[in-house]
Amino acid sequence: MALRACGFIVFRRLASCVPPDNIEYLLLQTSYGQHHWTPPKGHVDPGEDDLTTALRETKEEAGLGEEQLKVVDGFLQELRYEVRGKPKEVLYWLAELRDTGTAVTLSDEHQDYRWARLEEACTLAQYKDLQDTLRAASTHLQDKKQ
Repeated sequence: MALRACGFIVFRRLASCVPPDNIEYLLLQTSYGQHHWTPPKGHVDPGEDDLTTALRETKEEAGLGEEQLKVVDGFLQELRYEVRGKPKEVLYWLAELRDTGTAVTLSDEHQDYRWARLEEACTLAQYKDLQDTLRAASTHLQDKKQ
């Protein structure tokens, strides 16, 4: 059985820029391993549903709670890959930070964070499936013209 994790691709809109360059995505840098960059996510606890996991992990890892996020309808991406020879599934929803001035508060699992426009976020993300997910989020936002 695959290890399951859930999280959010969190974005904010900058009032000072013209779409689509006004969108920045939140990436967190792990404090372990290769110090990779990823959106907030984490493992599903027993008895917990996927969306609840995504909300809990985003609060734990970035200090951003449900009241600070607006979940975007119609976006859910599933990534499948192996970690140390074991299958892993990750579900990502898309959420907008309601107030662009809200501070990010990192947990011990992360050493840094960055708000990045799409191409920088894809460069930081390194993994093709995560890059594709970030691009899918961007396309979804452009199609919805949110």
